[in-house]
Amino acid sequence: MKSKLTFIIALFFVTLTWAQSGTPTDYLTNQFHKERREALRKKMPKNSVAVFFANPIRNRANDVDYVYHQDPNFYYLTGYSEPNSVLLVFSDNQTNMEGKTYNELLYVQEKNPKRELWTGIRLGTEGAKSKLGFENSLNGAAFLKSGIDFYSFDNVLFTDFEEDVRNAKNEEADLYKLIASFKSQIGYNIALETANNSNFQNENKQKSISSKRANINVSALESYMASLREIKSKEELVLLTKAIRISAVGQIETMKAMHPGMSEAEIQGVHEFIYKKYGSEYEGYPSIVGGGNNGCVLHYVENSKTKVDNELVLMDLGAEYHGYTADVTRTIPANGTFSVEQKLIYDLVYEAQDAGIAEVKIGNSFGAPDQVARRIISNGLLKLGIINRLEDARIYFPHGTSHHIGLDVHDPGAYNAFEENMVLTVEPGIYIPIGSNCDKKWWGIAVRIEDDILVTTKGPINLSAEAPRKSDEIEALMKQKSVLDAFSLPKLD
Repeated sequence: MKSKLTFIIALFFVTLTWAQSGTPTDYLTNQFHKERREALRKKMPKNSVAVFFANPIRNRANDVDYVYHQDPNFYYLTGYSEPNSVLLVFSDNQTNMEGKTYNELLYVQEKNPKRELWTGIRLGTEGAKSKLGFENSLNGAAFLKSGIDFYSFDNVLFTDFEEDVRNAKNEEADLYKLIASFKSQIGYNIALETANNSNFQNENKQKSISSKRANINVSALESYMASLREIKSKEELVLLTKAIRISAVGQIETMKAMHPGMSEAEIQGVHEFIYKKYGSEYEGYPSIVGGGNNGCVLHYVENSKTKVDNELVLMDLGAEYHGYTADVTRTIPANGTFSVEQKLIYDLVYEAQDAGIAEVKIGNSFGAPDQVARRIISNGLLKLGIINRLEDARIYFPHGTSHHIGLDVHDPGAYNAFEENMVLTVEPGIYIPIGSNCDKKWWGIAVRIEDDILVTTKGPINLSAEAPRKSDEIEALMKQKSVLDAFSLPKLD
């Protein structure tokens, strides 16, 4: 029986290795990740260590987990996409027991044929060396008894814990145990007790905490990583641009396929089918498809309306390609033609967005697009009689106009002045829910137009411009035939 199981496992690995020969080859390079670690090291204070943990595995229900997604900072620095792992980056060279120097350590999941039969091949230590380029890669169990003297560092840098990690009984060194070991090694609980006894308030929690144990700093690392990630490299721009173009094509094809009898979920499915056709692994965030009044919910994700009828449909979706996510929104009339009121609101948002995009220039403040877009929308709503005072415009335009995008849909950044190779959204909107304090003819109209803008020395470049934004261009495109027109399924009783 044992030999039979061994044969089955061996056959599995041969088959899976063969199957993986057709995987994509356009991922970020090992050199990119290495350079990012080096850039972080330059920001770190002397005699410090930065500690990064992989994302936890999230349980969906019972014995089924969500598809695993790596922590963006961890992926940015390593390229490693598996759970139960730790990265240590040292500001200065360290020396091990054999007298060899090193400045980084990657602890990974140990190879386990039985587990891999169910959840896929693990890189292991040798794979981390050969495929990720790490000279010093160890099994996660080694971190549990690392012997690293964290008390000797002036700064132990990490992002504070959210306490939302499960203890996996079938893993010797799962994330739960890795974090527990780290807390023990740095005197984490003692440090927090010291902070609490010193009357630290919540807003001061992010300050460096010195204790009689390790010198814990839970704020600096977030700032370091934000300053690195807000400027995109050429390699990143290739992947991010592809994610954005995939999303723009999704908008185009959905415009062609749209008709009043479609459900919100069906519209979502068209977008996401196109993402998969282009090799997008995931959606960058839960897809938002809001017909009519549902579009007034900014992060509406139920997508449960069975028929969009003749309403406007707000579609805020983004493909994720090799970790990088787009964020593109179009709002279109389900029947192909804007009503008078719909067009007035739509064109006002378009005017505000166009002016906002024009403000994306090197040296301008990050808030410049919001300022001009908000001014145009405020004056426009006043002129249409929807508001009586300019300050009431925020009722119908309640969110900001821009955010960074990258490995996160809301990518970290300092949010100061624009710099070359930043990529951000410009997304003004107007939302008039049923029951609003205005004429009923405006009720249920929700419009957001969102594009992904690259900051360059020659001015802003709209990376999602393929998807039409002007109301007349949208109406013209919606008259075209769709490749999905002939796609029909049998009715189910």
